[in-house]
Amino acid sequence: MNALSDIAARRASLLARLEAAARGAGRELDAVTLVAVSKLQPDDRIAAALAAGQRVFGENRVQEAQARWSARREALPDLRLRLIGPLQTNKAGDAAALFDAIDTLDREKLAVALAVAAQKLGRSPDILVQVNTGEEPQKAGVSPQEADAFIRLARETYSLPVKGLMCIPPLGEPPAMHFALLAKIAARNGLAELSMGMSGDFETAIRFGATQVRVGSALFGERE
Repeated sequence: MNALSDIAARRASLLARLEAAARGAGRELDAVTLVAVSKLQPDDRIAAALAAGQRVFGENRVQEAQARWSARREALPDLRLRLIGPLQTNKAGDAAALFDAIDTLDREKLAVALAVAAQKLGRSPDILVQVNTGEEPQKAGVSPQEADAFIRLARETYSLPVKGLMCIPPLGEPPAMHFALLAKIAARNGLAELSMGMSGDFETAIRFGATQVRVGSALFGERE
């Protein structure tokens, strides 16, 4: 099987699993978006995913995303790019110009930079707040206890279009309790979007209300 047909087959299998998980949770079949995690993938695999119909991609670094997608933007009007990696404040303007959504807002300094960028551009990408559900010191994200106040700050003080939340559960812990916590914070803040779940646990995330799942290896295969 060549790379194109291999990725097409994996994508079809993933979409079937997404639909089955949504059905099992009593949700609409189109309630969950597959975000293809394209960081460090070679260009032929990206081309294969595009040829298979994938249009939503998650990138970790602004510079890598600019190199990969800037020329493709015009040819693919239905392309949607999400920044799913940490964002430095000095890259906020470039990120706001390129991405349709920034899923990793986690501090006030970055909120300021994104608000300034939005004012210059006359528009803003959608924003998700990253919550550090495991309160891991090495990981980005606001703590669950600070999430409500930070969401309010981003919306009211900086007028950012906060649509939802994102989390990355700690390795080695059952992810379900982290997904449940994120869903609870989102519900009490009236947020509809939940980016949670990756290749190994996205079906569990869908049960807890994920609207986007971030899948890399299960779609592209292991990185070389």
